[in-house]
Amino acid sequence: MIHGLIFDLDGTLADTLPVCFVAYRGAIEEFTGRDLSDAEIEVLFGPSEEGIIRRAVPDRWRECLELHLEIYDREHSRCTGLFPGLEPILHLLRDRNVRLAIVTGKGPRSAEISLRHLGVRHLFDAVEVGSPEGGIKPVSIRRVLDRWQLPPGRVAYVGDAPYDMRAANEVGVVALGAAWAETADASALSPLEPAAVFTDVEAFKAWLDAHTAPRA
Repeated sequence: MIHGLIFDLDGTLADTLPVCFVAYRGAIEEFTGRDLSDAEIEVLFGPSEEGIIRRAVPDRWRECLELHLEIYDREHSRCTGLFPGLEPILHLLRDRNVRLAIVTGKGPRSAEISLRHLGVRHLFDAVEVGSPEGGIKPVSIRRVLDRWQLPPGRVAYVGDAPYDMRAANEVGVVALGAAWAETADASALSPLEPAAVFTDVEAFKAWLDAHTAPRA
């Protein structure tokens, strides 16, 4: 049985990736003149937004970062809720005494912006953010396990990207693929042998019903 669920944020809890692309594209173009495609931006993912912009605009990265966050906050009005059906699931899990956390590659400021717009920070015991130096999700997942004092096998990590599956497997938590977003690719997740890949939220809930139960 699963006693803790850790979620990725972008593309897993909410459809925030389009907002990320708009913010990166607008800020980087302002300082470099380069109009990056979504695919070109996605290749940069791994570090937090500070790390991405440091590499893309090394000479004026602080100014570019502030513009990125300004655009991100403004454009987040496109996305003010979780994927349909997820919020009731989170409430159900809390009723079952299942611990909830977020481990994201976002930096602290963009994560705060998203959680403010989404209005769900109160549902999570912990929020672990990314690093400018690169992906640290295995480290972040271990921090949550230490906080909860739960063994890895009793905790699942839910994410939409291959790196999420690799991070979960490295730590030994149960890897669950979230492929319900338009930006997700279920075929890229399955080869990494997650416990399950879900193309819709209803299937995710059915799995949770079979693997969670009230605890004293």
